[in-house]
Amino acid sequence: MDWLHNIFHKSPEIALFLSLAIGYFIGQINFGKFQLGGVGGSLLAAVVVSQVGVTIDNGVKSVMFAVFIYAVGYDSGPGFFNSLNRKTLREIAMAVFLAVSALVTVVICAKLFHLNKGLAAGLAGGALTQSAIIGTAGDAIARLGLPADQVKSLQSDVAIAYAVTYVFGSLGAIIVCVNILPKFMGQGLREAAIDAERDLKSGVSANAPGQISALPELVGRVYKIDVSAGKTVQAVETQHQDGLTIERIKRDGQVLDPTPDLVLQLNDIVLVVGRREAVVAFGSNGSEVADEEGIGIVMQTRDGVFTRKGMNHTTIAAARQVLDRDMRHGVYLQNITRAGQPLPILPETKLEHGDVITFYGSPKDTKRAVDTAGYELPRTIKTDFIYMGVGLVLGLLIGLIVINVGGIPLTLGSGGGCLLAGLLFGWMRGKHPMYGVMPSAASRLLQDFGLAAFVVVVGLNSGLQAVVTVKQLGVTIFLLGVFVTLFPLLLTMLFGRYVLKYNNAAILAGALSGSRSANPAFGGVLDKAESAVPTVPFAITYAIANVALTLLGPLVVGLV
Repeated sequence: MDWLHNIFHKSPEIALFLSLAIGYFIGQINFGKFQLGGVGGSLLAAVVVSQVGVTIDNGVKSVMFAVFIYAVGYDSGPGFFNSLNRKTLREIAMAVFLAVSALVTVVICAKLFHLNKGLAAGLAGGALTQSAIIGTAGDAIARLGLPADQVKSLQSDVAIAYAVTYVFGSLGAIIVCVNILPKFMGQGLREAAIDAERDLKSGVSANAPGQISALPELVGRVYKIDVSAGKTVQAVETQHQDGLTIERIKRDGQVLDPTPDLVLQLNDIVLVVGRREAVVAFGSNGSEVADEEGIGIVMQTRDGVFTRKGMNHTTIAAARQVLDRDMRHGVYLQNITRAGQPLPILPETKLEHGDVITFYGSPKDTKRAVDTAGYELPRTIKTDFIYMGVGLVLGLLIGLIVINVGGIPLTLGSGGGCLLAGLLFGWMRGKHPMYGVMPSAASRLLQDFGLAAFVVVVGLNSGLQAVVTVKQLGVTIFLLGVFVTLFPLLLTMLFGRYVLKYNNAAILAGALSGSRSANPAFGGVLDKAESAVPTVPFAITYAIANVALTLLGPLVVGLV
């Protein structure tokens, strides 16, 4: 295998992309009802490839993780800040419960198997995939007042136990959060995410990608007038409570402009556009025509940011009364979102400045509507890299901040800093939609590729050492790592389901992966859910877990 080692030595990026390709292929294979997924498959593939001998610069890992976690925060920022209320006490309780149960598990294992302080701390760091424990535990060992050679030996044991247990620490979290939890809940992650999205939309059905409703809210029909002859266009539209608009009229082969005072005549061919119930009701005025040459019209959707002065916090019903009929004519509300979250289109729904309203109608009508509401929000597929770059810089700077509490250095790290920056910048984007564009496809690419590359670098850099160490020390530490990985996760899953009353698998999976600060597992959850729903509980528990799990280093050293 020397030839392969030489290739990887000259171009280590080949090992990275090879691991990705093999890993995602493995991840698609079904083992009964079990599927590892792309993230878990990439980790295993990287460990195998690492046996040839290859090292990827850790800077690559840092960059990939930074863009992944920033994009995650950016997508969930609006929902995260909107969810900060008493309900988030569940997420706080879950993160604390996992940290405490992990600490008790590690200490008991260390006592039963006579592990020294270094091996116990390394077991905690690797099995819980919390790299910061290496630093906090090493610092705590250095403060014990032991001889220098003993301190060095214990600190070396931290690194050894960490290397042996880290790989399964990542893989085990994926297995629990992505595979075991949905089966335990009896609910697939994708189905659970759709249910959660439906709840966010106040009961409105959430369609999966590629799905459309068989009964759309806004429709167009062509009718031949039999009954409404003698009525003006305005009278017909008013009769149906402005729920429809007569867009085209064809009379004796000539297309007429449907002015408000134009009187409809028998056998007129009219194109009617509007809300389905109003158009169906209008159908009693004549017989429907399948097609009619020259009467078709192109309709358009246009996004507008609501900023109209004097109308902040105005209900939709009140806005209809304030705006005259000519201003509203031919325009229908298709969607309303606030900070990225959909709102129900109901008369009592209050509009707030910064809401994005999607108008439906003819090009001239929708242009008039967005100008009346505020200003148009251009649709673009280009990412605002100025906004993104500033956000990442801010996040990485936050990650450099270290606060000493009782001699224990606490820090969010680059991951926590970029997540916080992503949440903040995503929330600001929701409030000011003109700035910081990142299309959903671009965000998804950053998340998928960033996480996958991060996991592969971890596997390539630690896989060889982990296998060598297992051969030297036997499998005891490895098996203890398996137990410390799985037991607190499964215990916390039960705690979340039966004590904290989580009823949705996608939300519980997000909270559980965040409580373990398990980024690969969270990536697997997102991949299976195909939704940002798990991100909000993850963001809360992840921030708490980053601090709580870091504290385990000195606590394990002190208790073992």
